[in-house]
Amino acid sequence: MARRGKKKGRPVSGWIVLDKPYKMGSTDAVSKIKWLFGAQKAGHAGTLDPLASGLLPIALGDATKTVPYVMDGVKVYRFTITWGEERTTDDLEGSVTKTSDKRPTREEIEALLSTYTGVIMQVPPTFSAIKIDGERAYDLAREGAEVEIAPREVEILRLDIVDVPDVDRVVMEVECGKGTYVRSLARDMGRDLGCYGYISDLRRTEVYPFTEDHMVALDTLVEAANEAADEEERFAILDQYLLGTEAAMEGIPEVPLHEDAAQRVRMGNPVIVRGRNAPIEAPEAWASVRGRLLAIGVIEQGMFKPRRVFSA
Repeated sequence: MARRGKKKGRPVSGWIVLDKPYKMGSTDAVSKIKWLFGAQKAGHAGTLDPLASGLLPIALGDATKTVPYVMDGVKVYRFTITWGEERTTDDLEGSVTKTSDKRPTREEIEALLSTYTGVIMQVPPTFSAIKIDGERAYDLAREGAEVEIAPREVEILRLDIVDVPDVDRVVMEVECGKGTYVRSLARDMGRDLGCYGYISDLRRTEVYPFTEDHMVALDTLVEAANEAADEEERFAILDQYLLGTEAAMEGIPEVPLHEDAAQRVRMGNPVIVRGRNAPIEAPEAWASVRGRLLAIGVIEQGMFKPRRVFSA
């Protein structure tokens, strides 16, 4: 029987909240971070288009197991809509398909905001990663195929005007749920206002539980790595920028454990949830030891039952 090869990289775990540069793809950003940290595994929690900048949560090692908790988090984007054109990609990259000389007033834009707040139906952009009969919509669109994407339900928690720098542009901020396309917002608002519109600048500033305060620039990490005398020093410097794997569990009940109970959980056994205000039931919870994520599971009848155990 052939032996399994040793995994390449080191078993580092945690989150890097990257300030993704403009024009860099999310996959390229993950590859760069994985290489810098010498990590065995890496993945991101929510794609950002190359023409978008800002907050890209990247999980290393065991933190990749917590990616779904961040993927489902509320997101905040700041974006600029340029009026007067509709484009194939609904952003700067596409070719112009429609034009208009009309420009909306601030009052007209404000009057439309309530229409786009709450649970709404939205058609994703033709150039998107949505799958149609097993193929990506953007691949079909590039081949010249007629692409029809069914509308889907998304939630817009907040949509505000930040600035109106001139008659051709408006700067806005949106707080939204999973699956929302900001490019679709610009396209649809432009149509409703009778002037057309597309995204000319897009920046993500939050993916719950991560905010701008957690972000680190790629240049900062590269410069820090380059200053190291050797690989050991490089990793010691870079690891200071890591957030713990447990950072993804914000908002989910925590069950702090002493070492004896933690050992039981490591073996896959349930333990009693102790504490005056400890929950009796919870569909999701996480156990910690010394503040680090040990296991994700459920609480039933006052017992924490592990479903996935980590290496804490």
